[in-house]
Amino acid sequence: MAVSMRDLDPAFQGAGQKAGLEIWRIENFNPVPVPKPSYGKFFTGDSYIVLKTTSLKSGSLRHDIHYWLGRDTTQDEAGTAAIKTIELDAALGGRAVQYREVQGHETEKFLSCFKPCIIPQEGGFASGFKHAEAEEHKTRLFVCKGKRVVHVKEVPFSRSSLNHDDIFVLDTKSKIFQFNGSNSSIQERAKALEVVQYVKDTYHNGKCEIAAIEDGKLMADPETGEFWSFFGGFAPLPRKTTSDEDRPVDSHPTKLFRIEKGQLEPHGDGSLTRDLLETNKCYILDCGFEVFAWMGRNTSLDDRKKATAAAEQLVHGPDRPKSQITFVIEGFETATFRSKFDSWPQVANVVVSEDGRGKVAALLKRQGVNVKGLLKADPVKEEPQPYIDCTGNLQVWRVSGNEKILIPASDQSKFYSGDCYIFQYSYSGDDKDEYLIGTWFGKQSVEEERASALSLVNKMVESLKFLPVQARIYEGSEPIQFYSIFQSFVVFKGGLSKGYKNYVAEKEIQDETYQEDGVALFRVQGSGPENMQAIQVDPVASSLNSSYCYILNSSSSVFTWSGSLTNSDNQELVERLLDLIKPNVQSRSQKEGSESEQFWNLLGGKSEYPSQKISRDAESDPHLFSCTFSRGNLKVVEVHNFDQDDLMTEDIYILDNHSEIYVWIGQQVDAKSRLHALTIGEKFLEHDFLLENLSSKAPVYIITEGSEPPFFTRFFKWDSAKSSMHGNSFQRKLTIVKSGGTPTVDKPKRRTPVSYGGRSAVPDKSQRSRSMSFSPERVRVRGRSPAFNALAANFENPNARNLSTPPPVVRKIYPKSMSPDSAKLVSAKSTSIASLSASFEQPPPAREAIIPRSIKVTPVTPEPPKPKPETNNNDKPETNDKEKENAKTVRIETLTIQEDVKEGEAEDDDGLTTYPYERLKTTSTDPVSDIDVTKRETYLSSEEFRQKFGMTKEAFYKLPKWKQNKHKMALQLF
Repeated sequence: MAVSMRDLDPAFQGAGQKAGLEIWRIENFNPVPVPKPSYGKFFTGDSYIVLKTTSLKSGSLRHDIHYWLGRDTTQDEAGTAAIKTIELDAALGGRAVQYREVQGHETEKFLSCFKPCIIPQEGGFASGFKHAEAEEHKTRLFVCKGKRVVHVKEVPFSRSSLNHDDIFVLDTKSKIFQFNGSNSSIQERAKALEVVQYVKDTYHNGKCEIAAIEDGKLMADPETGEFWSFFGGFAPLPRKTTSDEDRPVDSHPTKLFRIEKGQLEPHGDGSLTRDLLETNKCYILDCGFEVFAWMGRNTSLDDRKKATAAAEQLVHGPDRPKSQITFVIEGFETATFRSKFDSWPQVANVVVSEDGRGKVAALLKRQGVNVKGLLKADPVKEEPQPYIDCTGNLQVWRVSGNEKILIPASDQSKFYSGDCYIFQYSYSGDDKDEYLIGTWFGKQSVEEERASALSLVNKMVESLKFLPVQARIYEGSEPIQFYSIFQSFVVFKGGLSKGYKNYVAEKEIQDETYQEDGVALFRVQGSGPENMQAIQVDPVASSLNSSYCYILNSSSSVFTWSGSLTNSDNQELVERLLDLIKPNVQSRSQKEGSESEQFWNLLGGKSEYPSQKISRDAESDPHLFSCTFSRGNLKVVEVHNFDQDDLMTEDIYILDNHSEIYVWIGQQVDAKSRLHALTIGEKFLEHDFLLENLSSKAPVYIITEGSEPPFFTRFFKWDSAKSSMHGNSFQRKLTIVKSGGTPTVDKPKRRTPVSYGGRSAVPDKSQRSRSMSFSPERVRVRGRSPAFNALAANFENPNARNLSTPPPVVRKIYPKSMSPDSAKLVSAKSTSIASLSASFEQPPPAREAIIPRSIKVTPVTPEPPKPKPETNNNDKPETNDKEKENAKTVRIETLTIQEDVKEGEAEDDDGLTTYPYERLKTTSTDPVSDIDVTKRETYLSSEEFRQKFGMTKEAFYKLPKWKQNKHKMALQLF
């Protein structure tokens, strides 16, 4: 679309550069900015243009333009608003969706920008009306309609305006009454209370009484009697007469028109397909109540203005219903528009040139306008975070037939693609344990065992009073929460369950179940030690990918292969995952482009393979939908500009962020509907209401009100006190409105998850241990510098094999009863240790280091540490006899290990305990006990280390892990 300087109204310069609302009123046929304090105030005699700018996860800005026409606005003003809307879109680059809003018939999308409601005032600018002046309070009656947003209309103050179906707000000088018609719903009553609060704040400065009147309530109630006294006393209400607004819109045949020289010409043969729309034309799609104007990207500004005028002329025709007009640009069509067509090709994001927006930006820049917001920003690249405490307790069962078999802790991170699994994860919540119970379906699992897994999980959730979050997860679509809970995760081919074995036998196909002595290839992926996976793939060269590392093992050898696009962090994950797949076996490293002949022989020879990372559905901007499920049919309505208050306790909602689906169930939802929660989620994926090409395998979570996990509440500005309230939506909000604020609840607010991998900080109270992937007591730490790893790794189980971390610095804990002389000795020794600790690499300031729960940590303060009662925690490091004599231990100011150097043991220059080489090697006749056997070399003195290894410890730990292991094996220290 060609853009010239004359096309850009000066009032729109700099518009849409940041998220938020901008409003203009039409005055003398020109848009004039409305002051921000007046946003939400509309006059019936005026026309307005409202721009809603939203910042997207992609880094770009989305613009929605609404032009609002007051009931008494002139035709000229309305036409000006429509034309100026087209100009504003041109100034924004020609891709905004535009909506025509008529007073009393506004879209929910528009009203959601002005929560809780808009109440237009009499008056106007060009229409000749005078704006209402401050005067004595006038008693007014409003009717309120809507469950998600509220349409408010002032009606005559008389008994005849009342009916049994709607909700009315009577605003008097000293009191506001809400009259609830007997046929109105709880949700409508709750939303109307938001209008009451708005009237109270706007017209009474927040100071007046509130009363709720129930239709049919006995006159003995004082407030009921007071309400009816304004209408001359109680009398039966008349039956509601159907107005034009209440009449259902007659079915209207959908018609497509093409704009030719400003006139409408029928187009097409009745069937609607995308190829009917040409990029250099404008079209009108008339669906009766909904009217759409489609504008090709190669159309001129003048063509678009003619299309707007034609659409306005169409809806003003005789016997037309009150229609809503939506204007869409090619490539940026709404899902509602696309759904009107019999076929619309599923395509990725349309590639559109930035020329149009760039030219607009250049024009404005010449005028000295900041144009930063007009240009697409680079997307913010964030590492996915689980938003869940990942140090809780995990149990895993394999489903076999109709039974579940508990998997030992040492094997619970090893899954088979032919099986189904159930996992139960518990972690510390606000004042109770929180639960996540889910199913994992392998790609080769059978349908019968999937159904059995779901049935078993339903019983588990029901036994816990439906409080746990329930998850349904498919292999290959695992969310970050799942991986972070397991930390190290391996998927083998084949299966061990009855269902899989029977399926293989019935189909007479080869059983691919993993065998340790066979040839197997694993793709290694993940972002760090707390989120790493090994996925078994076909052992052929075409399974390789330059963006990943791989483990290839056979009965006689093990290879690791590093793609050319991988880095040292990826290669470290290989070393860690070898501990799970092939422990205590030396591997041979292969780099892409320099592989050995034996490596290729195991894969059946060389062949071409890809280099691009495997794409996964990325998280997009969230959408919230209100759901109605009846007789197997799912109907949804989108809730725009949503917040926590939109979640009504009587309803079911779906939050869709493209990569995951959350089904939220209110406390007041009946038990029968609860049982259909998973079906609702699956139906939503099937129908794909936003036409965003949703995967049917996307994770589905079922969440009960009051037990919302942090990875759900992150989409809201969440107040846990609101979800802890009882009663229906109306009762809850009535309590808030009458009290003037949110009632206090004893339950504390949910802890905010930390940014480092979404892991919560270590709570003061003791936590139960949980089994780890490497061993039952494996500590969860992200790989850092060697010095930092040295400190963190010492908390691991001595029997766990972890090749990626050197030994820890050991500091002592001393009881309070220590003598002054002993304290001096300790102080001297601690000085050298402190100097070493000070040299540790600090983690980046934007991230937090993760400390195992078994460690006692306290912030650095000048106050003396307080004793902490002993707790039963199986993950605690072992303590010596001297510490066991003390019932209370001192909480140290920095990270320490509760371990003393025993008498007779030597220390090196850094204060580390050392032993002779002859006692440390694996063939020693007098081996040292109580050491980390995976890091024997670290117990050598600095001098003996240089003699044996021919280098310093610092130089040794800079070597790749495979080289370190090679040196250690040669010296019998591996």
